Amino acid sequence: MNDTRVFIHGLEGSSHGTKGVFFRERYPDMLIDDFHGTLDERMDKLNSLLSQERSLIMVGSSYGGLMAAIFAFNNQERVRRLILLAPAIVLDVFEPYLQKRTDLPVIIYHGKNDDIIPVAPVHEIASRVFENLTFNTVEDDHVLSKTFKSIDWDNLLYDRT
Repeated sequence: MNDTRVFIHGLEGSSHGTKGVFFRERYPDMLIDDFHGTLDERMDKLNSLLSQERSLIMVGSSYGGLMAAIFAFNNQERVRRLILLAPAIVLDVFEPYLQKRTDLPVIIYHGKNDDIIPVAPVHEIASRVFENLTFNTVEDDHVLSKTFKSIDWDNLLYDRT
């Protein structure tokens, strides 16, 4: 079965932001859409977009990381890997998932100098709910402006070595 790769942008982002453009240019098979409105509206759209997909490799940035994490908890059998960039899992809407655990492979990149979503509480929450976690704290800001393009995306998205 082929993997389906998905990118979910942040709260005020779009599919045409820096990360969306990067992924669209390098990985034309990746599902990249725009999400707007409340979390419920965004999740409804994500669920609809992915309703027929299996073997998902999901990349979520900030609020998109929150969305990817929630989707993964609710669809564990359909998700193969999560790659979260400064995920907003510190928000109250993630609270119902704090008592849950998943052994899905989860890779997080989070900037030490993130002034929007602090790294320490994200690390604490992620360590509690993700049993198979690789947490990368990098010298960077919230949008990972220094780090993002240097991440080994080929390996993360396609298991290339």
